[in-house]
Amino acid sequence: MDGLKIALLQISPCGSLEKNLEKGIQCCRQAKEMGADIALFPEMWSCGYDICSRSAYEWTKDAVPADSVFAERFRVLAGELDMAIGITLLEKYGGGVRNTMILYDRHGEKKLTYAKVHTCDFSAERYLTPGEAFYVTDLDTARGTVRVGSMICYDREFPESARILMLKGAELILVPNACPMEINRLSQLRARAYENMLAVATCNYPENVPDCNGRSTVFDGVAYLPDMEGSRDMCILEAGCGEGIYIAELDLEQLRDYRKSEVHGNAYRHPQRYEILTETKVEEPFIREDSRR
Repeated sequence: MDGLKIALLQISPCGSLEKNLEKGIQCCRQAKEMGADIALFPEMWSCGYDICSRSAYEWTKDAVPADSVFAERFRVLAGELDMAIGITLLEKYGGGVRNTMILYDRHGEKKLTYAKVHTCDFSAERYLTPGEAFYVTDLDTARGTVRVGSMICYDREFPESARILMLKGAELILVPNACPMEINRLSQLRARAYENMLAVATCNYPENVPDCNGRSTVFDGVAYLPDMEGSRDMCILEAGCGEGIYIAELDLEQLRDYRKSEVHGNAYRHPQRYEILTETKVEEPFIREDSRR
């Protein structure tokens, strides 16, 4: 069986909800023509993550509900194309707004709604309502069922995000993103894949979007193969900096076989030694007053 094909829509926003909707639909259609089973958008596609150059009063008005016409169009499109779609939006939620990804399966069924847990509270994101948990779902694809979870951008900097998803059974983590992907952030994604024995697919905005540089990636989580001496490069896709739709083919059977015999993930954990991880406040050795994340 062919591998699971993941399309990373490394595309530029158009300046309005309506134009982003139109372009997003066109790019999903193109991804399907390229053979994709899943199409993933960069972070907050509905508004193009245009929150840092405007006041919170201005950009929070651009939020749309999870059942909005914008989201509904992608739900219908997923069923029409027989392709899962991970659409991202600035979501109107209760009395606030969230940074959200909604995952529709190839039948147009909503399988996952994930709101960014680790909002960047040192920036404009301090006005966002953080998500409450990490979720995993069984996603039906033309290549079979895959266990999928999500984290968004800054979530990757906390190992607990991917670790929780792994413990809940995730085989693939979808990561919408909006920031410069340099060696250290790319190394974080590689580490999340390596230490949890799962695939991590990250979709970023291209370099013509402020404070972004493309370089969307897929790490397949398989560090060793029986017939290979030493370790292998888990990066099966690294996009360039420009706009485009990039396809990675993930070998799920290889990943599942690997998870049965290797020593990472949940194999030899000692959770009884991790009590400090559940404390709500730990004395910090330092407080960083400035950050570019």
